[in-house]
This record gives sequence, structure tokens and C-alpha cells, in this order.
Amino acid sequence: MERRQFLSMTLGAVALAAVPASVRAEDFRKSKPTVWTAKTVDDAIKAMFGSNALTMEGVKLKAPDVASNGGAIPVDFSTDKDVKTIAVFQDANPEAAVMAVDVTKYSVNKYSIKIKMAKSGSITVVAQGNDGKLYAAKKTLDVALGGCEG
Repeated sequence: MERRQFLSMTLGAVALAAVPASVRAEDFRKSKPTVWTAKTVDDAIKAMFGSNALTMEGVKLKAPDVASNGGAIPVDFSTDKDVKTIAVFQDANPEAAVMAVDVTKYSVNKYSIKIKMAKSGSITVVAQGNDGKLYAAKKTLDVALGGCEG
């Protein structure tokens, strides 16, 4: 019994030691600070990816046509493309960047987030493919004033 317990603990420790080596995350706020201060979506995309040449395919984006609460707008997006980075931008607030995620080939690239928008505008999701292309989707929505949809 002690030998089995020793082996299971040793294998567990080896597995835990291997996990940090396989996890990779980039702090985009440190590596690309101009993304987070860019005032327009085009400037933020250029600062993040080095190009604005978007291919408007390969990304699915779902958001309401009219948001009754600009403080918590549900946004769902996904891609089946082989990508390395996914970022979300909007043009209703002073800074355009919302979020950026580094992904791997093992990531399930299906996300649900809530964002805040001060006024009506558009949301753009950009996925940088491992082939170098920028795949994107864009959705325009209205933010109802006063929290009502009228």
C-alpha cells in the first residue's frame, strides 16, 4: 500500500511540475501599451497586430441589436480558424481596446463576455491566424438611453 501511495504522489507531483511549463500568457498591457490608449478601432488594431488588413470572415460574433443596458452588453464570439491571438474592440468609449487573449492550438476559441459601451457604436472582433491573416467580424448596435429599449 505504501509503494502505491508513493508512486501516485510522485506521478502527481511530476504532472503538476509539467503544467506551468505548458502554460503561456502574454501581458499585452506591458508588451503593447499603445493598444490600450488608442482612441480609434483602426489605431488599436494596427497597434495590436501591425496591420489593419482585415478579412471579414472566419469569426462569428453575436451581440444584441439594441442593448437596454450599456453597462453590461453580452457579446459572444468564436472562431474555428487556427489562430494565436483574439482581440475585441469597440468605438463607443474613449479607448477602443476591450480585451486580448493569447491562444494555442488546444484552446476552445468560444467566448462570452460583457462589455460596457457609453453610447451606440460597433464591436469588432479580430483573430490573428497562424497564417498571418487577420480574420474579423463586426456588429453595430444601439444602446438605449435610460435603460429602456425605446
